[in-house]
Amino acid sequence: MAKIKSVKTKLYEWTGPIVPPQPNFCTNASDPLPEMGGSGRDNMGSFRFHQWLVCEVETDDGTVGIGNAALCPPLIKETIDRYLAPLIIGHDPFDNAYLWEKMYRITHAWGRRGVGMTAISAVDIAIWDLMGKLAAKPVFKLLGGRTKDKIPCYYSKLYADDVDAMQREAQEWVDKGFTMFKSRFGFGPKDGTRGVVENLKRVEAVREVVGYDCDLMLEAYMGWNLDYAKRIIPKLEKFQPRWLEEPVIADDLAGYAELNSGPIPISGGEHEFTLLGFKQLLERNAVSVIQYDTNRVGGITAAQKINALAESYQVPVIPHAGQMHNYHLTMANFNCPMSEWFPVFDVEIGNELFYYIFKGDPEAENGYLQLDDNLPGLGIELDNAHLEHFRIIE
Repeated sequence: MAKIKSVKTKLYEWTGPIVPPQPNFCTNASDPLPEMGGSGRDNMGSFRFHQWLVCEVETDDGTVGIGNAALCPPLIKETIDRYLAPLIIGHDPFDNAYLWEKMYRITHAWGRRGVGMTAISAVDIAIWDLMGKLAAKPVFKLLGGRTKDKIPCYYSKLYADDVDAMQREAQEWVDKGFTMFKSRFGFGPKDGTRGVVENLKRVEAVREVVGYDCDLMLEAYMGWNLDYAKRIIPKLEKFQPRWLEEPVIADDLAGYAELNSGPIPISGGEHEFTLLGFKQLLERNAVSVIQYDTNRVGGITAAQKINALAESYQVPVIPHAGQMHNYHLTMANFNCPMSEWFPVFDVEIGNELFYYIFKGDPEAENGYLQLDDNLPGLGIELDNAHLEHFRIIE
């Protein structure tokens, strides 16, 4: 029986070219803050990340499972190296439920959310990849198997830009067979009535291209407040969005619940953590779609519990950000109807780094992606093709 003999972390720091995002490309939680002291603050700076954490869990037979995290990677590395690795070394990786509880409970005073839970997520994902490799099965087979022939996915790179550019981008992916799209808002409360007009102009422009026989989802990324959301939602209703994502900050559960009782379904959960965090959202009818991020929420172990809870409420789960750890959960659950998907593109926000660090992530074709029944684990491995663009800290 294989036992865990080591846990190693690597911090990948991008040193290659970066494409500066357009002004007002996406609202965010810091937008309402006034600029004081002439700082010229980059409001989106803390939401862009050009680092990634890789976690490798190895058993005594030489098998290695790979996990990852993108939230505060330097702190995640320190947390795993100092606190989590000693907790799991010497254990059977197939005791994953126990290992999750051990990491969660021993670090509970400071680790039950945020950085601590993200570190647990990275280790947990690595353990699931390891179990799949040891069992010679893809992770989705360990989670319950195939629930769909292939995974429908929505195109998610429609950041706010000038109207013509957004229409060209939308048309390109309509022509490639996509029927579901998500667009971001670039303006919020600080932009006043002019910003409302600019937001509506872009939604109308994208809807004009994709038509009403395609799904259109809209995201504010926590950049609004309750008052602003209540004023703009009636104006958005005519565009028939499938959902409005993260209209207010993640802690405003009452705001989510109030908005979710309105005409447009509200989605969220990207910045929520653990089963109990989502229990609160569901009990308050705060969201109509759950969008946890597996490499933040507590890993695959926590995500699978959330899937079951959400299904009991008949609330669909559509994990945030694509990526293989999310695709396996989507494939294995009836209550996960689709996946978010980004094309590989130049480094801009930071989500792109996943595709420069790992290889094996599936390419979507005609709005669908496929997982291999015969590829063990998550089906990804470290890619050496772009190492010249990274500084790696071990």
